Amino acid sequence: MSEESLPDTARPERADALPEYAERVLEVAELIPPGRVMTYGDVAEWLEEGGPRQVGRVMALYGGAVPWWRVVRADGVLLPGHELRALEHYRAEGTPLKEASRAAEGHLPRLDMRRARWDGGGRAQVHT
Repeated sequence: MSEESLPDTARPERADALPEYAERVLEVAELIPPGRVMTYGDVAEWLEEGGPRQVGRVMALYGGAVPWWRVVRADGVLLPGHELRALEHYRAEGTPLKEASRAAEGHLPRLDMRRARWDGGGRAQVHT
């Protein structure tokens, strides 16, 4: 997947510039309070642009400098390949988790999306 899969506003004008859409996605990630999460779709809805896949792509390419563990899958499954690092953050921040069943691969918990999901309260004050 390349930058061509991002919305038009996400493509950089200069090769070293961060795409405008990516900047906006990362700004939303930074707004999410500790102990809370938003789904990829929630972020796209907040921005009124793109969709879950575009947000996921931005996070994969540029998300390392923001609290990436707070932008998650809607089913609450921890980010594959980053489960243990994310779990450390969730536990440190007190993010609500559901204990893993014995059938769960690796016996890793999931996020308790009903309790952890942040609705972006105060959006009108920050979103332009």
